[in-house]
Amino acid sequence: MKKYILTLMVMQFFASLSFSQNDIDAMRYSQLTFGGTARFASMAGSMGALGGDISTLSFNPAGIAIFRKTELSITPSVFSQTTTSNYNSSITSDQKLNFNLGNIGLVASFQLNEEKSKGWVSLNFGLGYNRTNSFHSRSIVESYNTTSSLLDVFVANANGHPDTDFDGFSTGLAWKAWLINPIAGDSLNYNHVISNYGELQRKSVETRGSMGETAISFGGNYKNKLFLGGTIGVVRVRYNEESVYEEIDEKDTIANFKSFSYTQNLNTQGNGINLKIGFIYKATDWFRVGGAIHTPTSIILKDEYSSSMKSDLEGNNKYDEASENGVFDYAVTTPFRAIASAGFIINKIAVLNAEYEYVDYSDARLSSNPNVFAEVNTMIRSNYTSTNNLRFGGEVRLDPFAVRLGYALYGSPFKNGENKNATRSSYSAGVGFRENNYFLDFAYVYTMYSQNNYLYNPSITNAVENKYTNSSFMLSLGVRF
Repeated sequence: MKKYILTLMVMQFFASLSFSQNDIDAMRYSQLTFGGTARFASMAGSMGALGGDISTLSFNPAGIAIFRKTELSITPSVFSQTTTSNYNSSITSDQKLNFNLGNIGLVASFQLNEEKSKGWVSLNFGLGYNRTNSFHSRSIVESYNTTSSLLDVFVANANGHPDTDFDGFSTGLAWKAWLINPIAGDSLNYNHVISNYGELQRKSVETRGSMGETAISFGGNYKNKLFLGGTIGVVRVRYNEESVYEEIDEKDTIANFKSFSYTQNLNTQGNGINLKIGFIYKATDWFRVGGAIHTPTSIILKDEYSSSMKSDLEGNNKYDEASENGVFDYAVTTPFRAIASAGFIINKIAVLNAEYEYVDYSDARLSSNPNVFAEVNTMIRSNYTSTNNLRFGGEVRLDPFAVRLGYALYGSPFKNGENKNATRSSYSAGVGFRENNYFLDFAYVYTMYSQNNYLYNPSITNAVENKYTNSSFMLSLGVRF
């Protein structure tokens, strides 16, 4: 099994060198966070059996049927991520800050029946935007390496091939920059310019972008006991990544070599669609149950990518090579989701909600025309697994103020390997001020998780241990009429 996992990691690495779409893309667009309003976030996104918040349109759309007034809200947000990396016992840290719009939306309520215990009491319509994931991050990794180089990977990739077969986004650039060369008398096997190891290795990665959903929702209140709702979700994806890898002879111990750098740029944009349906049932005045299912989201994506390589060799031999601009169209289908919730109303002064979410990440798929992803989809089925996600939220009402707390635990999507236990935890808190016709809410969410990756081939280099901490500050302003 360990040998099989290692093989998959090697395949992932070579895919990333040539910008091939792989299982990492499927995971990136399948994992969601609880964006939206400050009230929703301060309860860790756990409102599936409570409703009455516009964020529920993207989770349990039956929540729209709880509204009794027309409501308009907007939520600006500040997101900060810190990444701390440990590579060969060298610890580095970097941070990224982002200002964004977490939510904006309108719910319109239409009363049908003044007698709340008979027939359909109201029909509601909602149109809103909820931010469902942030891709903003910045990391830096560096350490001396006395055993290997990225050039070893380029050499392994080149061996047995003429230079006309080299990948123009990776190995071909190393060839043009005189970093790999044919062995004398053997035009199909190669060596590289680092004669002895000990170089400083550094990699910095900055990512930007987000996923957001425009939710078009309808809901109905039947006898003030059963609340039904449905959402058509229109998903928008923006993802940008720039990574710069460097090897530097800082100690001046490597003959005929000073440094090289390898830069990769990726810009991805796309749109998708899904359907959500849900219910909330008021069993008693103090207890409610809720449930929702989300169809897979089909996202049509377009990748634009390029790479470049610079080398600085002894004797003022400097080379600067760049690839062509690449473009590729493909689709990602994210997994089906199922959510079950239980809500408690305590003497009209407090509410509690507990929520369970099931997601099987091994069901994610990539596709294209013609389809070139059979091997990648096999990797997805082998690498990933189902997760059990839990969210808990509570609110105490001290009219006109409210105090809220929440906690969410997301299971690791990895089936095997060192990231098998890579769970994600979020702690949230918030306060609110509410009058009949307006409200003001504030939330803070702290998220932490760990995940290992590799600078290059995991069979010849050590893992990079990454710890991520995210902070989100949200402020919601809303009016009712």
